[in-house]
Amino acid sequence: MYQLSEALAQDIVNRMMKDIPYNINIMNDKGIIIGSGNPSRIGTEHRGAIKALESGKMVEVWEDQRYEKKGTNEPIVINQVRVGVIGISGSPEEVRPFCSIVRTTVVLLIEQGMALESMQNEANRKKAFLEVLLNHQGIYSQKLQKKALAYNIDLLLPTTILYIDHSGMNAEISNILLMYPSFIIEEDICIILVQEVKEIKKVIKQLLQSQPMLKVSVSRHETHIADSYAQAKSAMRTAQSLHLPERIILYDQMEFLVKLSESALNSSEHLITKLEDKESVDLLDTLRVYINNNCSVSDTSAELSIHRNTLQYRLKRIYDLTGKDPRNTFDLFELTYGLLALYK
Repeated sequence: MYQLSEALAQDIVNRMMKDIPYNINIMNDKGIIIGSGNPSRIGTEHRGAIKALESGKMVEVWEDQRYEKKGTNEPIVINQVRVGVIGISGSPEEVRPFCSIVRTTVVLLIEQGMALESMQNEANRKKAFLEVLLNHQGIYSQKLQKKALAYNIDLLLPTTILYIDHSGMNAEISNILLMYPSFIIEEDICIILVQEVKEIKKVIKQLLQSQPMLKVSVSRHETHIADSYAQAKSAMRTAQSLHLPERIILYDQMEFLVKLSESALNSSEHLITKLEDKESVDLLDTLRVYINNNCSVSDTSAELSIHRNTLQYRLKRIYDLTGKDPRNTFDLFELTYGLLALYK
C-alpha cells in the first residue's frame, strides 16, 4: 500500500494554503497529522480523521475539542485505498465549498509524487543493472539474460557500444535514445547498445546530425558488453587527451594509442605537468595542435592564428621545460605518451 510521506504531505499543505484562506492538515492512514499549517499539531492524533478513515466518508466537526478542531475531514483515496485524510479547519459551512477542489488537487499531487518516485526507482534499478553488466565477465546467467530482455538487450548477441559525449541533451538525442537500449552515464555522457551490425552506421549518422558538437566513440562488436564499454570509453578518453578533432572515434583505429596510454613505460606524464599553468601561452594546446597537424609548422601556426616564429618559440619553450624537443621524432613520441598517460 502507498505510504503518504511527511515531506510530501507538508509540501502539499504549503502549496494549498497559498490559495485557501484556512488551515489545512493532512493525516496519514493512522489518523496522525503529518502535514499542517500549524506545526505544533504535527505528530498528534486527529479523531475526526480516524472516523473518516473508518467510514470512508467526509466527517464534519462542529466544535473544537482536545484532539480535533472544527472543520471537514475527507479521506484521501488512491487506487481504491484510503491512504490518509485531508482536513480543512473552520466552520464546516464555510470550508465545505473548498473540499472538492482541495481533495482533487491533493490526489493529483500525490499521484504525481508517486509517478516521480516510480521513475526514480526505475532509474536506480536501471543504473544498478548497468553496473552489473559493465563489471560482468564470463557466461551470462539465465537470470541476468531475463533482466536484460526487459531493456531490449539480448545477451546472447554480440554488442557494439556507442559512447556519446554531448553538451546538453536535446529532443533529437532523447528520441534516438528511446529507439535503442541506452543508458545515461553522466550529465553529458550516455551510451547506446547496438546489436545489429547494419544499424551501427545508421545510429551514428543520426547522432551526428542531432548535435553539431557531439562526439561518439565506437567499440568493436564484442561478446561481452563490459569489453565493448571499456573499448568505447578508453577510445573517447584517449581522443580527448590529444584533443583529436574527429567526431567519430573508432576503437579499431585508436587501439595502439589506448594500449600505449594504459602501459606503464615510465613516468613521462611528469613531463607534461611542467607545461601546465604557464602564463601567457598555452603550451599544452600548442603541443596537441602540433601533433594533430602532423608536425606541420605552417598548418599549426594557421590553426593557432600565430606567426611561425611564435610557434617556434613555443616549441623551444616546451623543450626548455621538459628536456624533450617536439621537433625530434623520439622526443615527440615521449611527449605524446605523456599526454596520454596524464589523462588516463
